[in-house]
Amino acid sequence: MCGIVGVVAERDAVAILLEGLKRLEYRGYDSAGIAVLDGANRLQRHRTIGKVAALVAAQAADPLCGHTGIAHTRWATHGAPTEFNAHPHIARDEIAVVHNGIIENHEDLRRELRTRGYEFHSQTDSEVIVNEIHLQMAATGDLRRAVARAVSRLDGAYALGVISSKAPGRLIAARKGSPLVIGVGIGENFIASDIAALLPVTQRFILLEDGDIAELFCERIVISDHDGQTVDRAIQTSQLSAHAVDRGAYRHFMLKEIHEQPRAVGETLEGSLSDGRVLEAAFGPEAGAILDRVERVQIVACGTSYHAGLVARYWCESHAGVACDVEVASEFRYRTHVLAPGTLFVTVSQSGETADTLSALREARNKGYLATLAICNVPQSSLVRESDLVLMTRAGPEIGVASTKAFTTQLTALLLLTIAIGRRHKLTVEREAAFVQALRRLPRQLEAALALEPSIEALAEEFVDKRHSLFLGRGAQYPIAMEGALKLKEISYIHAEAYPAGELKHGPLALVDGEMPVVTVAPNDELIEKLKSNLQEVRARNGRLYVFADAATTIATEDGCVVQTVPATDEITAPIVYTIPLQLLAYHVAVLKGTDVDQPRNLAKSVTVE
Repeated sequence: MCGIVGVVAERDAVAILLEGLKRLEYRGYDSAGIAVLDGANRLQRHRTIGKVAALVAAQAADPLCGHTGIAHTRWATHGAPTEFNAHPHIARDEIAVVHNGIIENHEDLRRELRTRGYEFHSQTDSEVIVNEIHLQMAATGDLRRAVARAVSRLDGAYALGVISSKAPGRLIAARKGSPLVIGVGIGENFIASDIAALLPVTQRFILLEDGDIAELFCERIVISDHDGQTVDRAIQTSQLSAHAVDRGAYRHFMLKEIHEQPRAVGETLEGSLSDGRVLEAAFGPEAGAILDRVERVQIVACGTSYHAGLVARYWCESHAGVACDVEVASEFRYRTHVLAPGTLFVTVSQSGETADTLSALREARNKGYLATLAICNVPQSSLVRESDLVLMTRAGPEIGVASTKAFTTQLTALLLLTIAIGRRHKLTVEREAAFVQALRRLPRQLEAALALEPSIEALAEEFVDKRHSLFLGRGAQYPIAMEGALKLKEISYIHAEAYPAGELKHGPLALVDGEMPVVTVAPNDELIEKLKSNLQEVRARNGRLYVFADAATTIATEDGCVVQTVPATDEITAPIVYTIPLQLLAYHVAVLKGTDVDQPRNLAKSVTVE
């Protein structure tokens, strides 16, 4: 969600801060700001509403310069998107703070600070932090100690960057619940909420743990843990380059990432298959012993990752013969559970920092689950570090807010998990070998699906003036219909809902008329005849059908029914392949409508607050 960049350097920091913010734009935001200590160690600040480009323009009109600074892109939670609510927040011209997360006891702190004479200029929870640090700085005379005392009073989640006119050449970072990394340079050091922000200046990173407070100088970094003890945190080298987050020749990141899916799925499979079998070592050294004891699976995720989990439920129960429950993380956390013995707790997240999913994992660790497994795209993430087993999706950086390659690689990983569990239950050796061969064919089948883009681009023109649409699917394709509806509503702002096709007559059929597009995914599977009957229900109400179908289904284009033939695929991997045309449809409809494809309104990429 919000983005943080901070710099302490021997050179001017402003260009680094602004470039870092540009590289965090994918996270979703509504305002941006920057604060630096100038040559006289005075705090100088610019804040703007809207895109980072507005902040760049403000800097060009009234240049700031300084060797120490912090910058922020804000996704509004407490308070509307206004300049006063934008970060950095400053207390009495001495302390500046940028903050990601939510402070739950901000109202109590605000009342207390007001009694001490502090004024507030925003509606944000974050402004209490900067005033509290100022109060503690007056008492201690030391910025690091002031931050430590201030954060001890905070309830909630935070990632902080702090600078002070009283402590030039120093940058303080603190983390609890929200991601924050340190970039290690030569004669300069950095902080950011995502390594992508710092790739132009370093590939060496330190991952802060919950409760850590770091003090950064140009030549050294000192880190203390939640007990105040000085600790060493390992420096890790990222394999990503600065070009990994460039659009290249593509118009949007989303389109680039759609076309990267054959490669991303192939890389997710790399090292996981051999001699007709799934290699359990891909899940971790203890995987074999843990999987031997799995009798049930609990999947917890949010948004697109939740849809991946729903597909996995069909796979797990149909092919592995093991019961599987799937739940939205924000709901899982707040209800009572009946825990069955031998349950593997599986979390699915692109970023590995999704607040609800991460909190569900932490709760599960105390509930007696057999073990925890994370399916994730970011190896340095909290979710990965805190799980017993891990399967990386290897999608690479995903910048578009609407997830594409993260979804298909999650599905691929979940199918690997299904096979690994299934061989201990219902899945025969021969069936496993057939599934492995289907997985090996999958990247080529995704390429064939991408070749449909020109015809889907033409099809998109029929959706531009529509306000609502229905998506239908049956079996494992129903969650794919849900994902297709989510993509369309996310980036084109057309209201879209998905239903199991057999549920039409129980309510949604009342919405069908000549102005309601009905999109259907129709592979040639065991439910195809049932699905054909459902489509006739739509046709009888003058509904306009758009069907993505295998040629073997014999569904043909005719008046009121447009069929897009999808190349034949294996039944087990069909949900992954049929995702591609729905992504392309959503993308091209959004382009024709002129919406912000990569950064749709009101949404954020990495949802790090509840």
